[in-house]
Amino acid sequence: MRRILIVQPSMQPPGGGNGVAAWMLQALADRHEVTVLSWHRVDVAPINRFFGTSLLPDQFRSLVVPASWQAVPNHLPLPVALLKASVIMRYTRKIADGYDVIMGIHNETDYGRRGIQYVHYPTYLRPRPDADLRWYHRSEAVLRAYYRVADRVAGFSMERMKANLTLANSDWTAGRIQRSLGITSRTLYPPVADPAPSPPWPERVRGFLSIGRISPEKEYERSMRILARVRQTHPDISFTIIGTTDRHGRRYYGHLRRLAAALGSWIQFRHDLSREEVRALMAGHRYGIHGMREEHFGMAPAELVRAGVIVWVPNGGGQVEIVGGEGRLRYSTEDEAVEAITNTLSDSAEEERLRAVLAERARLFAVSRFVAETRDIVDGFSG
Repeated sequence: MRRILIVQPSMQPPGGGNGVAAWMLQALADRHEVTVLSWHRVDVAPINRFFGTSLLPDQFRSLVVPASWQAVPNHLPLPVALLKASVIMRYTRKIADGYDVIMGIHNETDYGRRGIQYVHYPTYLRPRPDADLRWYHRSEAVLRAYYRVADRVAGFSMERMKANLTLANSDWTAGRIQRSLGITSRTLYPPVADPAPSPPWPERVRGFLSIGRISPEKEYERSMRILARVRQTHPDISFTIIGTTDRHGRRYYGHLRRLAAALGSWIQFRHDLSREEVRALMAGHRYGIHGMREEHFGMAPAELVRAGVIVWVPNGGGQVEIVGGEGRLRYSTEDEAVEAITNTLSDSAEEERLRAVLAERARLFAVSRFVAETRDIVDGFSG
């Protein structure tokens, strides 16, 4: 049994990164002496409901960054996620000697000694993608100053970070890590909880699902336009968007509602659904479509694939790996998407072929595979 410290700003839902951390905790908690260091105390009930874990409070120790260390970030009027991560990084170095293995699940880390770091997208690949930026990031001078302050608070050493064992959420992200940081990483796909039981294919709804945060980078309007054109030859299809909206996405959501109203009642929005309701919808539908052009991995497409749904994704990012590089399930333009979807919906044999392809890919995202690999990595790690 090893003493393991998992460092993660938050494990609370939603968020794909938080889900990865929760399942890593699940994989290790009954085999090792595990402590979780985070900004807030870990509350297992909502984690279990949302991510499908079965954590118990007495399986691990929940350690919180001291209030004195949190005081400045918590009183700033902005989220300052990078600054909070820097504070956690610095505090971790104070307590690192008490543990055999330190695991950071929030991109690159420097804990003063060799550890394990899981990278969703490199923090130190700057400037950040547009999808990560808010209005307060638009001034380059202010943003550079913020980076300098956060890096100074972290006491970050690129050399120490490069000594870590690096895990990546996709081969695409691993490529970004190699090009930007010059280090090799191992791909460990995020886990997707087991799907709900599904009816036979003919009994599933002949409709499409999209799942995710209601935010402009998800490009739901492009999916709407694509399916509106598909309906010219397949008028029976529907489109349901299952999403969550924060204050940054309210204006975009209003835009989507107006577009949907113009296109027709075949488009529906579903909000604030329980995890079981989402699982049931996935199990009951035949098709899915994703709009974001370069997802680092793509939890929503992976969940749909695990549920036995045929999913079309943009030809970029880690989501291409979810569909196994299958050309009939990737699109670069709206015309390509319309053609691929229309042809597939008209060909039952092609549907069967694509379902078989995706069933094989789905095995890569199973919880059992993630748990086994995580345990092997930790057991074989030497600090």
